[in-house]
Amino acid sequence: MGHSNSGFSKTELDRLREVLAGHVESGKIPGLVALVSRGEETHVETIGTMRHDGGAPMSRDTIFRMASTSKPVAVSATMVLLDECRLRLDEPVDSWLPELADRQVLKRPDGPLDETVPARRPITVRDLLTSTCGLGLDLTAKTAPIMGALFEQGVYGQEDGWLLPEPGPDEWMRRLGTLPLAYQPGQRWQYNLSDDVLGVLVARVTGQPFETFLRERIFDPLGMTDTAFHVPADKIHRLPPLYAPDWQTGELNVEDPAEGGHHSKPPAFPSSGGGLDSTADDYHAYFRMLLNGGMHDGRRILSRAAVELMTTNRLTPEQQAAREVYARNVLHTGYGLGQHGGWGFGMAVRTYRGDYAPIGQFGWDGGAGTTTYADPENGLVGILLTQTGMSTPDSANAINDFWTTLYQAIDN
Repeated sequence: MGHSNSGFSKTELDRLREVLAGHVESGKIPGLVALVSRGEETHVETIGTMRHDGGAPMSRDTIFRMASTSKPVAVSATMVLLDECRLRLDEPVDSWLPELADRQVLKRPDGPLDETVPARRPITVRDLLTSTCGLGLDLTAKTAPIMGALFEQGVYGQEDGWLLPEPGPDEWMRRLGTLPLAYQPGQRWQYNLSDDVLGVLVARVTGQPFETFLRERIFDPLGMTDTAFHVPADKIHRLPPLYAPDWQTGELNVEDPAEGGHHSKPPAFPSSGGGLDSTADDYHAYFRMLLNGGMHDGRRILSRAAVELMTTNRLTPEQQAAREVYARNVLHTGYGLGQHGGWGFGMAVRTYRGDYAPIGQFGWDGGAGTTTYADPENGLVGILLTQTGMSTPDSANAINDFWTTLYQAIDN
C-alpha cells in the first residue's frame, strides 16, 4: 500500500481522542467507542459511559445497535450465494419470491396507488443488491401515497414507532406483494427496502433462517462472536440504551432500553437493512476482510471478484444523481453525511472527493449514531460507535469530526 508500518501519527491520534472527548464532555453524547486501523496497527478509544446518567463506562466489548450500518455486513450473505452459483445476478427473483412476481408500477411515483402500468421486466437479484428494485423508503416523498401505504401495511414501523418490520418474513412479503412499485425495476435507487428483501431471499434459497446462514458463513469464520439480530440475556449488560436527543432542548430521551427493548429478544423479522447488533472488533474483522480481497487469516470468505463488485460503484449517472438528492435532503438529517456519489451493494462508495476521504472509500452510517468505512488507498478502517440517534446534529457532528481528524492522522 506504500504506507509505513507505523500507520498513524501519535500526535494526531492524541488529537483524535481530544476531539471525540470534547463531544462526550459537552454532554451531547454519553459515550462512544472508536476503532481505527491501518495495516497491522489498530488503535481503540473508549470514552464516556453507557448511560447519560453515568454508571458503567463504555468498553471495547460494548455492543451497539448498528441500524443501517447493518447493510454492508448483511449483504455478504447474498454474495456467498452468488459465489456458489446458487443465485445469479441477472436472474429474476420470482421463483424464490413469488410475492414480487408480475408487479404493477405506479404511473407517477407520487400518484394514486390504482394508477399503474405493468412492470417492463421482473425484479432481479442485481436490482435488490443495488437498491433499485423499484420500491424503498423515499423520505423525500413522505406525502406520496405509496410511502403512506408502506407504513399502513406494516411493511415498516411498529405500534410504538420503531421503524424496523414487525411481522415475520413470509407475512412481510405478503404485505409487500399487495403494493405496486414506485419505479420500474432497475430504474431508480431507493433506500433500505431492497436490503430487507435480500434477507428473505437468502433464507428461502438456503432453507435456513437468515441469521443462521450469516453466522455459519460470515460471523463464525471471521470470529464475529458478538454479532447477531438481538443481544442475549448474558450479554445485555454490554448494550447501552439508545438515546434520541430532543430537537428543542437537546435532552437525551431513551428511545430503546437495553433490557426489555427491541434488541433484547430475537425479532420476528431479522432486518438486513437495520437489525444487527455488533462491536467495534467484530466490524473491524469484517471490513479488514473486505480490504484483504475476501481473505481472513488465510481462509477465503468471499471471492475477490465479489468484494470488488460490492465495494465499487454500481449506479448509472442518472441513478447517482437521484441518490445525491436523497442524501442531501434526508440521510441522517443531511449534516454532510451520505454524500459520496456512488453505491455498491449494500454500501456507499465515494466516486468523488467531497471531504477528507479519498475516492474508493466504502461503508455506511447508521441512524443510531454509528459509522464504518474502509479505504483501500490508505489500507484504513475507521469505526465510530455511539448510541445517540441522528435526529439532531450531535452524533453527525461527532462522526464528521472523527473522519476529519482521522484522515489527518495518516502518517506517510
